[in-house]
Amino acid sequence: AQAQTTVFRSMELAIKEFFNTRRFTNLNYAAAERVDLNVLLTISNQPAPDRFEGTLQVIYARPVYGTDYNSPILDLVDEQVKFNFLENTQIEFSADRYINNLSSLLGFYAYFVLGLDGDTFSPLGGADYYTQAQQVVNNAQNSGEDGWRAFESQRNRYWLLDNQLQAVFRPLRELLYDYHRQGMDTMTEDAAASRRKIAASIEKLKTVHQAKPASYNMQVFFNAKGNEIVEIFKPAGPADKVKLLNIVQVIDPGNISKYQNMMRGT
Repeated sequence: AQAQTTVFRSMELAIKEFFNTRRFTNLNYAAAERVDLNVLLTISNQPAPDRFEGTLQVIYARPVYGTDYNSPILDLVDEQVKFNFLENTQIEFSADRYINNLSSLLGFYAYFVLGLDGDTFSPLGGADYYTQAQQVVNNAQNSGEDGWRAFESQRNRYWLLDNQLQAVFRPLRELLYDYHRQGMDTMTEDAAASRRKIAASIEKLKTVHQAKPASYNMQVFFNAKGNEIVEIFKPAGPADKVKLLNIVQVIDPGNISKYQNMMRGT
């Protein structure tokens, strides 16, 4: 078991270095502006000494202006994680070509999160990062590894990115800006106006739901956001709550009990 723990320690170090020392963007960020990303890799199977299988949870929250609160943007578990890793090696990555699956996995989520983050700070501001993420997906098509191809599943990396770029999902990307920059960031100034902005952005998701019911991206969004939406609207007036409930019970039926608590203010 001793040899086992050293490979996992080595892997953890390599993943930390991958995110902390590599530049994914040409922009210069101050230390305080760096994107706060948490990844939780759970290994469930090791079919060979250098082969690992498991899940990867990716969590990202964005700071809210003028507060010490971080608003959750992404919380997903990728269950199609299989890769090779040799102890005491660095994880090499290039956006231009496929090197190995672990590097593509980490690089994909780095770019996808930067895309989400960019969308929250300016309208459709994450475009360049999604393009980079798409390149990672394209390069992995012939890798033989799971999670990269359209026909494998409706809930994988391919669809997460493809949906994000489709015109029908544009309200979801517009919401990222309206909800965070015009809603959350102004909450301390005028909570009622901020809530109205947030409710209006959620209402626009009805068209996404009508076109693509139960899509992966909507589920991922509400998985991250459900609790926060409840907290934001607990203090709202009864009419605003009812209006919001009528929207979310249609587009996010999975969290219906949460929203009913919101109505009770509990």
